[in-house]
Amino acid sequence: MDAHLPAITVRNLRKEFVLPQHRRTSLKQAFVGLTRKNTKTQQKVLDGISFEIQRGEFFGIVGRNGSGKSTLLKILAGVYHPNAGSVDINGELTPFIELGVGFNPELSGRDNVFLNGALLGFTRKEMESMYDEIVAFAELEQFMDQKLKNYSSGMQVRLAFSIAIKAHNDILIFDEVLAVGDEAFQRKCLDVFEYYKAHKQTVILVTHDMETVRQFCSRAMLLDKGKIIEIGNPRKVAAAYSDLNQQSIDQAVAAQNDTGQKPSFLKAQVLGSEMKPKVNFRVGETLTARVRWIGLEDMKSLGINIFKESGEHVTGINTLKDGVTGWQESKELLLDIDLDITTGKYHLLIEAFREEGEVIDAILEGPRFTVTNPHAPQWSGLCSLPHKWRVPEKA
Repeated sequence: MDAHLPAITVRNLRKEFVLPQHRRTSLKQAFVGLTRKNTKTQQKVLDGISFEIQRGEFFGIVGRNGSGKSTLLKILAGVYHPNAGSVDINGELTPFIELGVGFNPELSGRDNVFLNGALLGFTRKEMESMYDEIVAFAELEQFMDQKLKNYSSGMQVRLAFSIAIKAHNDILIFDEVLAVGDEAFQRKCLDVFEYYKAHKQTVILVTHDMETVRQFCSRAMLLDKGKIIEIGNPRKVAAAYSDLNQQSIDQAVAAQNDTGQKPSFLKAQVLGSEMKPKVNFRVGETLTARVRWIGLEDMKSLGINIFKESGEHVTGINTLKDGVTGWQESKELLLDIDLDITTGKYHLLIEAFREEGEVIDAILEGPRFTVTNPHAPQWSGLCSLPHKWRVPEKA
């Protein structure tokens, strides 16, 4: 494995499936059909896509059903072979791409743990040492001697995920792992993702949950009809995905067409204490974010985020979560923020939501500002948190 090479390089990847137009479902039809030519059509699933995934990236792949996501993952995992193009994988890869792959429904849960462990390259001794931890994570202690065919789909995915995260391979693929399972188990999955992101594990995540994409992914890619529509900033990709699914979303360009729609968009400014535009602040100084909008009558909440230019998400503030009311008709909001953050360059990211998590408009790279400190900082890290020292009272 070369640490200087991308984890995955995909070049001009194409995949087609041949589909017969006439399906023969009986012996009679088969005999009659001997004299009829069964024409076939080709279905393009991936249409010449190219991209790279760097080592240590948490890379999201999103798209509507039929966009080509699953086919792409199966090519990466070696299940399918492409019709054209190349895939170069720099490192060992563990795919968790389909519920039940590698499971035997006639075996018990216990036997399937050891079977899957062997497929991942673990020895029996290694699996015995981690067996209790796997079962505890899946919360299936009382079901491990039952046959897997008697498990619910949620129980199966919990067991499969609990085994897969024990793999120490360079690249991990997860396909819709959050789609099955209860809320408590989903929280466990998100905790695992937090760990992977913090430790620079290369992860490919396929999901329809845009909040997960925004929270965890360092980059993301949107597929539609076998082509790459957007790649890069995960929030921009999430917004493009929402646009595909919400064709009625008003765009600022609507004012220039003949549909008669009114324009809908956000505008934002960064102001100083005198309510004048400002770009340079000192640590501890108050910044005022002014957000104005036109249209967006169905906006239910407004979110203002601060990002450091190096990519760290400093904070996210939302009107709904803060219980702010009576602001929608004003067409303007002000937010005062004390900049108890470390020195550096920052920018605002503004999002308008129809419902919680559904973005209808966004300023992904909003007003930029710089925070400086003429004196040595009195704290270290990204921000200064309110705190108080106490000496415990003696009994």
